[in-house]
Formats: sequence, structure tokens, C-alpha cells
Amino acid sequence: MLKLPDDGPARGRPIHDALTQDGPGAVVLALAQALPPLAARLAAGRLHGDPEAIVGINDSGDKQKALDVAAHCHMLDALRTVGVRQVLSEEAEDIITLNDDGLFDVAIDPIDGSGSIGVGAPLGMLFSVLPAAPEGFLRTGRSIVAAGYASFGHSLDFGWSLGQGVQIAGFDAAAGHFRVVRDDVTLKPATSTIAYNASNERHWSPGLQAWLRDLRAGADGPRGRDFNMRWLAAAVGELHRILLKGGAFLYPADGRAGYEHGRLRLIYECAPIAFLIEQAGGAASDGQVPILDRRPRGLHDFTPLIFGATDEVDTILAYLAGNKG
Repeated sequence: MLKLPDDGPARGRPIHDALTQDGPGAVVLALAQALPPLAARLAAGRLHGDPEAIVGINDSGDKQKALDVAAHCHMLDALRTVGVRQVLSEEAEDIITLNDDGLFDVAIDPIDGSGSIGVGAPLGMLFSVLPAAPEGFLRTGRSIVAAGYASFGHSLDFGWSLGQGVQIAGFDAAAGHFRVVRDDVTLKPATSTIAYNASNERHWSPGLQAWLRDLRAGADGPRGRDFNMRWLAAAVGELHRILLKGGAFLYPADGRAGYEHGRLRLIYECAPIAFLIEQAGGAASDGQVPILDRRPRGLHDFTPLIFGATDEVDTILAYLAGNKG
């Protein structure tokens, strides 16, 4: 093993010491324990076949890659063992029933950012846990009792919240389990790092374009300071970076056909992100209301998404409303 000058024993307590073995904690732990084989397969790339092979089209019209479907089935197996009632996945058109008498429902995006499978770019997983209820998944995110994400990069990281702050763990390959490395993650309210797809700017509303003009003017403009721009092309990668380093992210609605209501999925992408960001002291909005207050119109509903440091989210919302610029 490569040794750094300050290498020592693995830090952090094992994840199973941080999560209860029943209730939503058991669901979160089951998903964490299912991640290492998936991370290993992602790391193997084309050594054992083509993970990029197109095998179908999902309900949102996105091409499904072989590893999308494999991850979906792998996570269903993990959730079945902990008595989850129903699952809503990006990779299935309809709700999947696992245990009729289960106490929890799970919404999941098994591999977020799968357009980058096979090129070594950041990928991840997003999920939320809700109490089983007749409304199923067509309720606001305020019903969520736990949410989490995985980040597959040069390290395998797992963040979660049971509604009492955000914890982040790293996978200790030598020990074969995750160790908690960050407790009670808190976002600073201000940031100078912004994540957005610059190629879409010309389709944005006048208010957002005014925000960008002032942002790019930096210290010479009305904002009075310089900003950095980053774009990983995977919302879960941005979430992980923002929780660790601060920042703000936006993927707003725009003028293109099919993008009028945003392009990220409300239930299994944006709601988990919003739950985690709020638990870390940040904000998440669709441009008008908090993401967690939105009631889905359908299982695969789209939404605009703005999240991160509260001051910058508030500033973006003010420009959107026409109160600045």
C-alpha cells in the first residue's frame, strides 16, 4: 500500500456503530453494505464486458446502460432483505412491490450520472426513505425520514441523514466496511463556487442571465468578488463536493422543448438532495418553493433544482423573481 507521511490506523467509527439496526437506519445500512460490489464493478470498466452497452430506454426517455439495470437489480435485492414495502427507481416505469407488509418505501436512482459510465467521471447513487403510506410516493419530501447518497470516485463515499444532521463515511477496503469520517456536516451560508452547465445559458430566463452577468463580472461587478465555476455533469457528485467544500448548484428550467419544467427527477434525485442539504443547513428550491414542499404530479416528475449555500440560493431566487439585475 502506498504510504503517506502521516499514514496511521484507519480513522472513524464503523458505520454499523452509527446506524441503528432497525427502522430507517436498517434500510440505510443495507444500501451502504450493497455499495462495495457495485463500486468494484464500476472500477473494473471494460475488463469484464461493456458497462456502457445500451439495453433499453427508461420512462424519462434516457438510454439505459447495462450497469444502470444491473445496479437497479442489485439494490432491489438489498432492500428486499430489510423488509422494504415498495421501491420507485429511475430504471423502472412502475412501482415495485418487495414486501406487502413492509414499513418503509424507498425512492432510488441506482446510478446518478450514468451518462459518464466508462469514462472515469464521478458517478453516484441517491435515495430517500419514507414511511409506508397509502399515498405511496406522491407526497411531499417533508414525509422523508432518511436520505442518502453514494459517490463513486477515487474513493467510495457514503453520506446519509436520519433527520438529525448529515454524516459522511468512507469505505475502508482493508476492513471491508465504511467508517464515519465527517459528523454533523454544516454548510457555510456564503460561497464563491458555483456549479452549472454553461452551454445552457442562452436558454435561461432574463433574471438568471442577469445573475450570470453579475457573477462573471466578479470583483469588478455588483457582487464585489470573484467566483469559481465547476461542473461535474452529475448532481450527486456536486452534492458530495458541496457538502465537503461548500458551494451552490443549479439546473433550472429553460426555454428548450422538454426542459420547461427542469430536467432532474423530483422524487428520487432532487428530494433526497434537498433533504440532505437542508439537514446540513443549506437550501434547495425549484426557483419558487422549497423542493421538499413540492407535491409530485407523477412518479417520474421533473423539476428545476437550485441548492447549496443559503445566501447564494437566496440571491439566485431574487434574480429569478426580477428583484435584482
